[in-house]
Formats: sequence, C-alpha cells, structure tokens
Amino acid sequence: MAPRLGHDNLGLGVGLRTPHYHHILQQQPQVDWFEIISENYLVEGGKALYFLDAIGEHYPLVMHGVSLSIGGSHALDIDYLRQLKQLADRVQPQWVSDHLCWSRGNAHQLHDLLPLPFTQESLLHVAARVRLVQDVLERPIVLENVSSYVQWTTSSMSESQFLSELSYLTGCELLLDVNNVYVSTFNHDLDPQTFIRSIPHERVVQFHLAGHRDYETHLIDTHDDHVIDPVWQLYRLAHNLTGGVSTLLE
Repeated sequence: MAPRLGHDNLGLGVGLRTPHYHHILQQQPQVDWFEIISENYLVEGGKALYFLDAIGEHYPLVMHGVSLSIGGSHALDIDYLRQLKQLADRVQPQWVSDHLCWSRGNAHQLHDLLPLPFTQESLLHVAARVRLVQDVLERPIVLENVSSYVQWTTSSMSESQFLSELSYLTGCELLLDVNNVYVSTFNHDLDPQTFIRSIPHERVVQFHLAGHRDYETHLIDTHDDHVIDPVWQLYRLAHNLTGGVSTLLE
C-alpha cells in the first residue's frame, strides 16, 4: 500500500503503558507499533526514557499528546512545545498527534478535552495556532476529533467541515477516532456515517478504536470496555473510504 502523506500504514498498534515495558522487551510480542502519551516522557532522564529508547529499537512509535490545547484562548506554551520537539527528535516518531479541543484556562490545565465552537472566527484562530505548533515542531501536527457531550450554540459549521477546512488551511493531518465519532453523534442526535463520509479521507493518517459506557440517554467515552459492533461497522466504512491507515486499539 502506498504511503499516505509520506506515512506508511503501520498496521495494528496499542498504547504503550508502564506495566508493559518488561514484557515487551523480554517477549517482543507481535504488535506492529506502539503509541506513547507524550507527556509521560517529557523528562530529562530516568527509567521511562530508558525503556522508551529500548522499545523504540524494535517497534515504530507514535507520539500522542493530551495537553496541547490547540483551540484555547490562552497563549500557546512555547516551553511545552520545545520539550515536545526535543522528545520527537529523540524518539523519531512516525508522527506527533494531539486533540482538536481546548483543555486549559489562562494558567490552569483542566485535564479535560473540551469542544470548540465551530465558527469561522474559531477556525482562523486555531489555524494560526496550528501553524505556530508546526513551525516549532518542524513537522505537521496530527489532530484528533474528541468525544463531546455539549455543543456551542454559536457553531456555524459541522465538526467534519471544521476539520476539513483546518487541514486544508494548515496542512495538518487527521487522526480519526471512530469511537469518538459514534459517541458524539449519538449524544447530539447526528448521523455518524455522514461525519465519516464528510472528512477529507486523504488527510487521515491514523484511526483510534475504543469502548465506551452506554447510559441510555448519552454515551461516555471511557476506554474501559470492548469495541461495540456499530463502531466496528463505522470503522469498516472509514477503512474503505481511506483505503486503510494505521489503527490503534485504545
């Protein structure tokens, strides 16, 4: 299969977690690649980086962040971006990703992935921040759609349209979380297939799959259960439309 935006299809991967370190190095399981949480390795030394270096000798790695807050109104944290670049220079990941959301106020990290208003003003604001991030990292950033439980009444476009416009404006790439599509569209009474069909498939370089909790009136993205059949069906649609890209089971 031809590379997508210069990225190979890595196959099927899982998230790298601390309890896995020794097993991976001793047994070298048949996993195609690992995704790391970037913030866990923004340190100057120690065991975490030792194991990361050792595992990276045997497996492709992808960096996935949770605190970029690309849509926030605060100034971007340049020190954080420089740390991120330093880690990327060390790890040489296949790509670096984070979420299309905001997650902090002026000074405080809220530790949540909060939805944006999908407006033209917001689009231009986020696009400028994406360009800055990419200038510092010296590579495209890959952005993921998040699960949402509320919507902004000011939104004038769909999330899929916002992602499409942002990708075309900045050259950023997309991580399509299929479970998040299912959760968000259920919560907002939208059609998940329309979302999947509406994004620019040529910009998608990775999929996420996960489980969630069903509270009947709403779904919560929890990553603590199996992937349900409707999500697998959406994944099949996304796979067919994109031609298949690297897939991570969270």
